[in-house]
Amino acid sequence: MDNERNEQLNNAKIIDVDLQNEMRKSFLDYSMSVIVARALPDVRDGLKPVHRRILYTMYERGLEPSKPYHKCADTVGSVLGAYHPHGDASVYDAMVRLAQDFSMRYMLVDGHGNFGSVDGDPPAAYRYTEARMSKISMDMLTDIDKDTVDFIPNYDDRLKEPVVLPSRFPNLLVNGSSGIAVGMATNIPPHNLGETIDAVCMLIDNPDAEVADLMECIPGPDFPTGGIIMGRSGIRAAYATGKGKITVRAKTEIVEGKNGRFKIVVTELPYQVNKARLIEHIADLVKDKKIEGISNIEDHSDRQGMHIEIDIKRDASPQIVLNQLFSFTQMQVTFGAIMLAIVDGEPKILSLKEMLKCYIDFQEDVIRRRTEFDLKKAQDRAHILEGLKIALDFIDEVIAIIRHSKDLPTARTALMERFGLDEVQAQAIVQMRLGQLTNMEQAKIEDEIAALHAKIKEFMEILASETRKLEIVKEELLAIRNKYADPRRTEICAISGEVDIEDLIPQEECVLTLTQFGYVKRLSVDTYKIQRRGGRGVSGMSRREEDVATEMFIINSHDYVLFFTDKGRVYRLKCYEVPEGSRQSKGINIANLLPISPDEKVTSMIRVPEFDEDKYLIMVTRQGIIKRIALNAYNTARKGGLIALELNEGDELAWVRMTDGNQQVIVATKKGVAIRFNETDVREMGRQARGVKALKLKEGDCVVGMSVVREGGLVLTVSETGYGRLSSPDDYRVQSRGGKGLTNYHVEKYGDVAAIKVVDLDDDIIIISQEGIIIRIAAESIRVCSRPSKGVTVMKVNGDDKVVTIARAPHEAEEEISETENETEETAQDNSVEQETTAEENKENE
Repeated sequence: MDNERNEQLNNAKIIDVDLQNEMRKSFLDYSMSVIVARALPDVRDGLKPVHRRILYTMYERGLEPSKPYHKCADTVGSVLGAYHPHGDASVYDAMVRLAQDFSMRYMLVDGHGNFGSVDGDPPAAYRYTEARMSKISMDMLTDIDKDTVDFIPNYDDRLKEPVVLPSRFPNLLVNGSSGIAVGMATNIPPHNLGETIDAVCMLIDNPDAEVADLMECIPGPDFPTGGIIMGRSGIRAAYATGKGKITVRAKTEIVEGKNGRFKIVVTELPYQVNKARLIEHIADLVKDKKIEGISNIEDHSDRQGMHIEIDIKRDASPQIVLNQLFSFTQMQVTFGAIMLAIVDGEPKILSLKEMLKCYIDFQEDVIRRRTEFDLKKAQDRAHILEGLKIALDFIDEVIAIIRHSKDLPTARTALMERFGLDEVQAQAIVQMRLGQLTNMEQAKIEDEIAALHAKIKEFMEILASETRKLEIVKEELLAIRNKYADPRRTEICAISGEVDIEDLIPQEECVLTLTQFGYVKRLSVDTYKIQRRGGRGVSGMSRREEDVATEMFIINSHDYVLFFTDKGRVYRLKCYEVPEGSRQSKGINIANLLPISPDEKVTSMIRVPEFDEDKYLIMVTRQGIIKRIALNAYNTARKGGLIALELNEGDELAWVRMTDGNQQVIVATKKGVAIRFNETDVREMGRQARGVKALKLKEGDCVVGMSVVREGGLVLTVSETGYGRLSSPDDYRVQSRGGKGLTNYHVEKYGDVAAIKVVDLDDDIIIISQEGIIIRIAAESIRVCSRPSKGVTVMKVNGDDKVVTIARAPHEAEEEISETENETEETAQDNSVEQETTAEENKENE
């Protein structure tokens, strides 16, 4: 016996399998099956396979809204036998949910009988209940017989089932979906049909619409059970990123009774909250004395709606009790939205815009396929009618040919040879009835041919035009909206304390400051009080040793800020996203706000109120390379930033200014050279272009500033030693880009140039020194001198300190006078400057 068994084993085919690899492969196959074919909805029709099979089976069996209800047992059996070879309980449970008015915002199955309740009561067995399709579910299958969707074989290759339903309304958003797959889950809230269709139409009309625009149509989810959504920040997060936490409260009212005692009346509960369990939980909390102000709970709910009365004790505060109920019970819940759906066979988390875009693309494809089907049908019919028309035109000859033919094939062949017909046309002729030989029938054929040609022309136009297809999608959606749209049930309320940033942050003027070591802070403009020219200033920040304030400007708290780094990258933030600091604080390291690398630093910031199409950015590097690019090239919220320009080795991006495309710029260097030229001398370039030369730099020189010339503006030049002067832009004659420039300042006498800026006389100038000292003076207090002049003292600098940057600010009335030098010294100094100016102008070497 043992020998026989050994011989069988020796003759058997044994396959060695690595258990680890086999387990990995098997579990992966199982996971993908659960993800794609069971637990997650398709982004196109918003249905899981079981729901799709239920609706298609009911459609095949003719269970339309106009027909009588049909036993659920028969429908479930048909689904199991034809398309879904799983447990009958899974099919019936899915069918029941489609018929529950507290689960579906718009029910896809019209149920008759006990289909469960909001109290958690189970539905009756399927042998007792009946169902048919609802009216709106018919629109899920419109034109499915016109080759609008693909069909695949069922589980045993006997039948064909649709891969997806045509779904003439965006069911995924309208009815939502929830499901747990392997390693992922979806939880999409339901929405109002009218609002969702409005959003689809908006995106068709404006493909560039952002989430904020779409939220004008869809303010938030619309749950079938009503309730109140607290705040919009969770909604905005879900719509923008695909994930968000939405807080939903029960709808309550505090009512005073005849006896002077209060009661809390609950008329709506959050979505998916079991009413019976909620009441039981409240009773347990009262029993455990966690809530002590409740004397009685009664449920008066009926078919008219929900009505729970919670009686409050005479000495208790109803508002406090209500807050406790929100805190301790499911009268307030968090709906964790996860917008996960199957896109092109793969699970993907989608934003609201992406979800709507997928639906629009699908509907456009449905219209295309339906039109192609109708076109072919019309062409085939027209082709046959053309043959019949020929036969009627030569009816006597046709009759003679048929009479003298021995059989139908012979007659067909003879007709084809005589009149140049094809087999289809000839077959139609030999099958003509005698009644079709009348003149009236001939006129009908001609009219039908004309109508078909008009239809064919229309179908061809539709197929040739994407705009026309989208118009049809929009028209048909609006028809569904007019038919089924209803008022919103879920209210959306703002709440105090919610971090709903755009609504809470006031619009105000701020000062943004950036240091050499990358510390950024936002301050109110009022922080810096007006001082007299030549003052010593106030301390602007407490800084780490050797840190230098390098950039400062005035900006609205809701404007965008573009941060340009020395590596030639650009990042985008809203101004309010920069934390506010005090005057003495050093701010927050920019690395906490932007994903910059350790060896990368921000060298320039620019205010962008809006990304206008007719605006440009002018960029200048330390080595004098200039680049011009359209502003909207950087209109993206990409967290990793964008390439601003490609840099030469050893160079760094230092200045960026915004222009209207037809302005002039002045570029100044540390060694006292400046050049003025038209920005159109610099051609518009792409994001990764390197740029061209602004001017020829001498060895050891570098650019210290770039500014845009504007009408009425004066060029302010400030030296590192604290001298400053205003000059007319006319002193800087227009040259060609790439030249040597003009002498702007005698640096060998008065020190290197720290910065230049075009300002107005009614501006205030904020000056920052290397030691972090900040002074604010009126621009009109600075003397207007010709180009190479020394100027006047604008800031006292002590020891090794030096001026590093300047900024413009709106003028304010004097509020605070700092310690100043005596006026005699100032007057004498200014007179000395005037005498120097004349001599220097004569010596100027251009």
